[in-house]
Amino acid sequence: MGASHAATPKGAQAAFFGAPHGTPYKTIDNHIHADAAKAFRKALSWDAEWIDHWDFDFGSRLLPDEGFAAVDLGDLATKPKDGKGNRRKIEAQTKSILDAGAVPIMFGGDDSVPIPFLAGFAGGPPITVVQIDAHIDWREEREGEPMGFSSTMRRASEMSHVWRIVQVGARGIGSARQGEVEAALQWGARLVPGNTFHRDGTASVLQHIEPESTCVICLDLDVLDSSVMPAVAYPSPGGLDFLQITRLIGDIAAKARIGGLAMVEFVPKKDRDGTAAMTAGRIAMHVLHHVARQAVKA
Repeated sequence: MGASHAATPKGAQAAFFGAPHGTPYKTIDNHIHADAAKAFRKALSWDAEWIDHWDFDFGSRLLPDEGFAAVDLGDLATKPKDGKGNRRKIEAQTKSILDAGAVPIMFGGDDSVPIPFLAGFAGGPPITVVQIDAHIDWREEREGEPMGFSSTMRRASEMSHVWRIVQVGARGIGSARQGEVEAALQWGARLVPGNTFHRDGTASVLQHIEPESTCVICLDLDVLDSSVMPAVAYPSPGGLDFLQITRLIGDIAAKARIGGLAMVEFVPKKDRDGTAAMTAGRIAMHVLHHVARQAVKA
């Protein structure tokens, strides 16, 4: 992926790690996402072979010639049913990357892994969470579990260092009921449903992002249309396409600073020809490009 393997993020400006498992529900299997990071690494390795070539998405090389280094810290030793232990490992890894002055890029795992990922930003500057997702994830609990994937943004809203939440791409029917939508709006979350984004483009999101703020992107791949991203647990029509996602990431980077990325909900067994992983990997490469540019400018 253009990143060297390392045990620590020391000396790097960005660091990747995998979080195969988050906080499980009793009746929902989280094993289906466990090999997502491996699939992404394989897809990213294809681009890495051409890292010195011109990239027409950016009008430049993907990464600068010098002044930027990324490392791959491997996968955390998470366990399917150890929600508490998994959260502790994810938060600690995120914090260690930030303490080293690098931008953390996490590959999940189900959509509960961003909860400890975001918790790892405590003690730093206030962050804007930009959730790009087909669902808003504001359940107080599900099946008695408050730390699962239906509660990600609700838990984020309780973190003192999260001062704004912008949620992009919600569509169709998800776990949210009227009460969860009302709770999100009452807290102050900026909701930009998928149909609004389709109509108004990135301006519908950028109006909620302050210049020079630190944005942490939580990307649930089910926000992509099922024709583009079938390899998710809950695919549905009407989602965003690749160019919309990458244009949004680029416009966020032009206005603010990307402080981290959590990319989740990929199901490798549903990716029969590898193209879905390639799409996800290319999105991660776009994030890496913008992180590299901001690091070189700093």
